[in-house]
Amino acid sequence: MRISTLQAFNNGVLGLQRNYASVTRTQEQISTGNRILTPADDPVASVRLMQLEQQQGVLGQYKENLTAARNSLTQEEVTLNSVNTVLQRVRELAVQAGNGTLSTADRQSIAAELKEREDELLSLMNTRNSRGEYLFAGFQGKTQPFVREDDGTYSYRGDEGQRKVQIASSLQIAISDNGKGLFENVINAGRLDGVLTTSDPDSTFRVSPPLVSDEVAFAQFPPDGVTITFDAVNPRNYRIDANPLPDPFDPLATTPLATGTLDDDPNKSDTIVFNGVTLKLDGEPSEGSYTITPPPPAEVRNKQGILSTIANLRKALENPTSGSLGVRDAVALALTNLDHGMATVDAGRGEIGARLNIIETTETDNEDVGLVNKAVQAELRELDYPEALSRLSFQTVVLQAAQQSYVKISGLNLFNLLR
Repeated sequence: MRISTLQAFNNGVLGLQRNYASVTRTQEQISTGNRILTPADDPVASVRLMQLEQQQGVLGQYKENLTAARNSLTQEEVTLNSVNTVLQRVRELAVQAGNGTLSTADRQSIAAELKEREDELLSLMNTRNSRGEYLFAGFQGKTQPFVREDDGTYSYRGDEGQRKVQIASSLQIAISDNGKGLFENVINAGRLDGVLTTSDPDSTFRVSPPLVSDEVAFAQFPPDGVTITFDAVNPRNYRIDANPLPDPFDPLATTPLATGTLDDDPNKSDTIVFNGVTLKLDGEPSEGSYTITPPPPAEVRNKQGILSTIANLRKALENPTSGSLGVRDAVALALTNLDHGMATVDAGRGEIGARLNIIETTETDNEDVGLVNKAVQAELRELDYPEALSRLSFQTVVLQAAQQSYVKISGLNLFNLLR
């Protein structure tokens, strides 16, 4: 087979180019530290690297979400701590107001501080986050959640939504709580109605509004309420029967739920506690009855907001006609509702603490996944330097040999033989 001079030259040039390209590629690998310079170098590894890089980007977004969630929950926790501090002070003022020796001026002085604490709580409940959104408005971040109406009552104008963010592939976490759940849905201890009926219109006998002092025991309270009947012969004796009473009511034909006897001193208050409901009785008992019933279905009084509880106590202290017994009953109701409110706020703080713990563990898990991700990327992408340097040395020798061979072969021609 004949090989033309041009073909010999071309073959030599192509060989030099291939060897030079191999050396250049190995040098580039060494300079960058990467084994894969183009997808063609290792298609399978290249696809895997693209998947790992996408996963790493998602982990970066999760990290930003975790930081935002921690900041939001930390601010909410700080705010609720402040709310709890204010409520503790309000409770101290309520206990102080319950002192029967206080004058009207003393009570009004306490009411003045309660007004300031009320305003402070309203401000805390309308706290904004770093983005200018209301913290406790649910999804309505631009709407002020708590508003004082013209008549002094309070209304909640947010919604019951709870904002969440994704912090892991299958995990979302709440970064806010709505104000209705934290500050409005508080059990109201004064949700029952009480009506005293007596045969003596001039009687000094007085029964306080029913107070649900024990929610656990109240679960056994008759659904239609009870009637306390004071004996006609000795009004200090009473019996408690479930509603509705039979008509006509024959005490001898029915078995009461409970019976009791009041003390003989009309100047001392008596207390009746039945299935979690507490009553205070004052004055000289007289024949009659006291009926306790739940509110009508149209009236929703099972819940009462914290601000409303404080406002009601303040109004009772400001009113000079309340009297010591009226103040006593208002203080008892306020203390019970404040305890319920503080329990609700504490429950919210506990949930926030649990979420912060989840954030901490999730952040650690994501960091571990990220480290494994980077290790796999390094294994797929990074260069084995000893092998590459050995390969470069070999390729350099081959290139030099090819260059020397080309020089010698290019000098071979018929003209040299004719000389």
